[in-house]
Amino acid sequence: MDLGLAGRRALVTGGSKGIGLAVAAELLAEGARVAICSRNAAELSAAAQSLDGEVFHQVADVTDAASVQSFVDSAAAALGGVDILVNNAGRAHPGDFETLSDEDWRADLDVKLFSQIRCFRAALPHLRASDSPRVVNVNAVYARQPDPAFFATTVVRAACLNLNKALAQEFGADGILVNSVNIGFVDTPQWANIHARRAPDTDRGEFLDSLAAAEVPLGRFGHVDEVSGLVAFLAGARASYITGAVIDVAGGMGKYV
Repeated sequence: MDLGLAGRRALVTGGSKGIGLAVAAELLAEGARVAICSRNAAELSAAAQSLDGEVFHQVADVTDAASVQSFVDSAAAALGGVDILVNNAGRAHPGDFETLSDEDWRADLDVKLFSQIRCFRAALPHLRASDSPRVVNVNAVYARQPDPAFFATTVVRAACLNLNKALAQEFGADGILVNSVNIGFVDTPQWANIHARRAPDTDRGEFLDSLAAAEVPLGRFGHVDEVSGLVAFLAGARASYITGAVIDVAGGMGKYV
């Protein structure tokens, strides 16, 4: 299937590893031009070198508006514009209500909800200038299925889904399509933090397997390329009548209709 991504210009936040790196690779394979950012300069440089194709990369912190604006403007200049924004940046703050501090809550809001707000705001003039603008927000199943073990995530990602829907409604008249991909348990580097906080004395593989057995109907963690394929589809020409949608990539997780 030709997704119609050849020559399209895409920005991917959190692009140095995990889902972001897989998305960048998928878009490049489809012929898109790609810019990635992350906070870690060494990881970002290594990621850019690992990708098959020319990639613009710049260190950026999505919790800082000026840093976001600099990345978006520099990437747009390097690529000649922006057609696609993939809001993927985020990190885990596991914990129940009693263990989460105000600092944890602020950090989670900043890196998840406000990062999507900042990136969309910075990219908006460029998206309006595109003939096929797309925004894909990577969110989580817990946005629609509350889980006290991931208390901050479940609250903040619910706000992200409302942001997703409201942006789709407001900017539909501009032709800007805004969709969300809700992930469940996908094997990414951020699970090291969750493992360390929840079960540091348990083998990592055993910890992940036990979670999957309890929560995932397919009985396993997902792989990053199982997410990146859907992101690429939503960014492409074949998804031209999809906006405001929330699509799960979660192996059957999500006890809702």
